[in-house]
Amino acid sequence: MDDVNWRAIPEPFARDANARLLGALKDQRAALFVTGKNVENETGRQILQSWSDAGHLIGNHTYSHRNYSSMDSPAFARDIERCEPMVDKFPGFRKFFRFPMLKEGDTAAKRDWMRGFLRDHGYRIGHVTVDASDWYYDNRLRERLEKEPSFDPSRFRQPYLDHIWDRATYYDGLARRVLGRTVAHTVLIHYNLLNTLFLGDLLDMFRRKVWKVIDAAEAYTDPVFTRGPKTVPAGESLIWALAKESGRFEAELRYPGEDDVYERPLLDRLGL
Repeated sequence: MDDVNWRAIPEPFARDANARLLGALKDQRAALFVTGKNVENETGRQILQSWSDAGHLIGNHTYSHRNYSSMDSPAFARDIERCEPMVDKFPGFRKFFRFPMLKEGDTAAKRDWMRGFLRDHGYRIGHVTVDASDWYYDNRLRERLEKEPSFDPSRFRQPYLDHIWDRATYYDGLARRVLGRTVAHTVLIHYNLLNTLFLGDLLDMFRRKVWKVIDAAEAYTDPVFTRGPKTVPAGESLIWALAKESGRFEAELRYPGEDDVYERPLLDRLGL
């Protein structure tokens, strides 16, 4: 789960947002990738303390959540370093780093420079295997509530679940074709209104469909997470990047792997 952008969750949902997320995860240990600017205050620190106390892994997601492709490498590295003292004081902190927007460098030189920096500073990349656009569904939901306060948020539930299931089955199928096996998947979702409402439903969906929900630390023991695809631009889902690197799937890999442009027509048709 990325960002910890608690300020974006509107009232009245904000009041119990953190408790609802932790409640949905009561039987699991997730990974929370923290954007430093969102937690440099008492509310942010309390959120991190509660996640650490619950046994969740806490990782680094930069201070400012900028796209690496828009920055030079030393400046981006400083942004990582600026976030670290905001998260490393919590017992749940582990040296996992996730790139904002999953963008790992628009040139081979930047890609390799940053991989070296992370390695030298003891970080592992917190790769995503199942990329998705929950952030866009959340944007649409919040925009609708702002315009229409009486709107029923539950109308987003099934479209959201369908979206994540579609992306999960796509990336799992791609993994089987690229690697000859499934992997311990990591799903990209965000600390947002959408998940305060539907994260429990999302986890229940995976269980009903006979996927085993495992802890983040266990997932990251899969050897696939040691791979470093030599793609340019670098990033996206790790499975997408491995497929791109293989050269066998060029005709069917869209870029970017996930974005609002793919989801907008569906939500428009649904009147959401």
